[in-house]
Parts: sequence; structure tokens; C-alpha cells
Amino acid sequence: MKNPWFIIKGSVAKGHRVASGPSSAYPFGALEKQKPFFKKLGLDLSPYYEGTINVSIAPRVFEMSRPEHTFEYVEWTDLHPPETFSFSPCKVRFEDTEYEGWIYYPHTETKKAHFQNPSLLEVITYKIPNITYGDAVEVELNSDEITIR
Repeated sequence: MKNPWFIIKGSVAKGHRVASGPSSAYPFGALEKQKPFFKKLGLDLSPYYEGTINVSIAPRVFEMSRPEHTFEYVEWTDLHPPETFSFSPCKVRFEDTEYEGWIYYPHTETKKAHFQNPSLLEVITYKIPNITYGDAVEVELNSDEITIR
């Protein structure tokens, strides 16, 4: 049986800075507000940092093909319509240390406020010391759940 896990190399890139907030879009961190909703739906993200690491895999792109969790039309704020989110487990490697986490994907069809770059993996994980924009990282993904093109 083939091991579905594979490693893709990328670099830390700047995102919309909405997950960790506050931002021009929200007077709070979006992930801080979303976590209780995800927990009620079966995914406890409370141990992880309240922000995401954006990993550019350009020129490659990804697609959530069969994620472990998909939560449809989550009403987590009254600032815009409900959104759909998918999650797939992952591991991030930085400076010889591995961090477990989740690929976080706000579905583009329900997230009108911010363009979701298909070359950016958004990772929810523990706080990683000394990581900064431009740093090289590796992300271990499950090919049964995420397709890279």
C-alpha cells in the first residue's frame, strides 16, 4: 500500500493578516473568533497559535480534494455571509523541528472579502520561534486529501 504522505518545499509569505488580526477587515483576529465554531463542529484548534503561516508553493497550486474536515456555511461573524472551511492535517518543518498542524482553507466560493491565492498553503500550527517572511519551510501533506499541480 502506497504511503499517501509527501513533502513539498515552500517559503513563508505574507498573507492578508486577517487570521491573526486585527486588520482592516476585522477589529479582531478571525481565527480567534472561528476556533469555538470549529470546536463545536468537531475540530479543536485551541492548542495552536491564533494566526496562520502562509507557505508559497508557487508556481505550483493546490486543491483540497478530500479534506478530513469540511464545515459548510459557518456563521462566525455578522460582518459578512457564512463561509465554508476545509482542513487537512499536515506537518511543518522549520530549522530541523517538526510542528503538527492543519491546512486551513476558507473556500473561495464563500469568501468574497479576500482573494485566496491557490499557490499559498495556509497552515495553523504552534507558534514557531524565529520564523519570518522568506524563510524556507517544508510541509508534509496527505495526497489523499490535497492535490498539488
